[in-house]
Amino acid sequence: MTRKRVFYGLLIFFLAVLTGAAVYMNSLLPIITGYTAKKMCSAVFISERKPAEVENKDLNFSFIKYTKSNVDYEDKSVTSKFLWGKSKAIYRDGFGSTLLRGVEEEVLRKIKFPAVTIPGYSQDTTNWPLGNLLEDSVKTGINQTELNGIAKRLIDENGYNGTAFAFLALHKGIPVVEAYRAQFNPATRFLSWSMSKSVINAMVGILVKEGKLDISKPADIREWKDDERSKITMNDLLQMQSGLKWNEDYGNRSNVNVMLHFESDMGKYAYDQPLEYPAGTHYYYSSGTANIISHIIRKQFSDDSLYYSFVYSSLFNKIGMPDAIFEADPSGTLVGSSYLYATARDYARFGLLYLNDGIFNGERILPEGWVKYSRTPASNSNGEYGALFCLNKIKAMTTKPEDEFYLSAPEDMFYCDGHDGQEIFILPSQELVVVVLGFSPSSNGGMDFDSLLKDILGTL
Repeated sequence: MTRKRVFYGLLIFFLAVLTGAAVYMNSLLPIITGYTAKKMCSAVFISERKPAEVENKDLNFSFIKYTKSNVDYEDKSVTSKFLWGKSKAIYRDGFGSTLLRGVEEEVLRKIKFPAVTIPGYSQDTTNWPLGNLLEDSVKTGINQTELNGIAKRLIDENGYNGTAFAFLALHKGIPVVEAYRAQFNPATRFLSWSMSKSVINAMVGILVKEGKLDISKPADIREWKDDERSKITMNDLLQMQSGLKWNEDYGNRSNVNVMLHFESDMGKYAYDQPLEYPAGTHYYYSSGTANIISHIIRKQFSDDSLYYSFVYSSLFNKIGMPDAIFEADPSGTLVGSSYLYATARDYARFGLLYLNDGIFNGERILPEGWVKYSRTPASNSNGEYGALFCLNKIKAMTTKPEDEFYLSAPEDMFYCDGHDGQEIFILPSQELVVVVLGFSPSSNGGMDFDSLLKDILGTL
């Protein structure tokens, strides 16, 4: 009798463990398959990469590597499966790739991207920085031989503990080095990940310049009107000090993973979060915050055609990025936290805009003082963060360990920082912009950007 009780007790225990594991796995499957479908769809139909290459490099980790993806070139879609889970992402001109969540595919397919303002120039016949024509005779004083050696170590030899797909540096506004891994080229559009947050910064800056937004006033979110969230300003959002509860851990079923892989309206999901700290008092990095701002930007336009045209007519076309694609969530809001696709030259041009205090090709794009504001540390960030830009304020450091900063770079450096090693470093005192794009996950130690920057600075 005792043996039977032990047996049934153990059986119930193991069944409970298996049930719990199945429930937990079921909660992760939309993330696992959703991440794969969305990543593959964008990589194939925007970056024009081969599926096998994407699987071997970008999707070869954790449970993601066990997914199976079917790429439908006629339908321009990707369906990814793992165990009993399945997700589908579709590509649409203008919108890029969208993970199907909370909306029928037929409904999304019927929505057409509006005709946007054409740039009025051809990059192939226009001089740098607006176009791609470069003068061979321009010298900036940089040691070209050493710089080319750095590019070879970075791109061909994985010499900085990471995998770089593209490397481009500007000195005094001039491209001084440009290198690509074999399957990529100057026309390849690369995923920004969180570097897109800094583009949201630029969009807000332009709206401020036009008198349409005031960052000192409470954010325009109707659902916040009757509670303490009504005190959250646009400045609090830009500086990641909204006080909203948020979990940015990419390794589990966190807020950021739920937002990107479960939700049809990412901005709404983020602004529905409860307040955990008083507004403006606590810094915490939140991708949800960028999507709240993107939602607010969308509300400034009377119809979506004006909204989608805005980023091109007011920013991309003016700084030589007319072919960039800013992807939208299923609700139609640009995913300001994560999903911009642009070339290495595009990202370098964006860095140049901020290096030159918001002026590009002789035209002021951002309001005077906006770059200074963007580089000003958020009050509670220990010098780590400004307004949707990362900072290198080493001397301001209090509780942060030294490895959170780049000790080899000057303190005035600020930068756009993206997941898995996407970077635009802007060094005003050195008149330098450095772009690195690739796949260097922190789980493998990440790219040694400090050593890379040290070597690049040594060529000046």
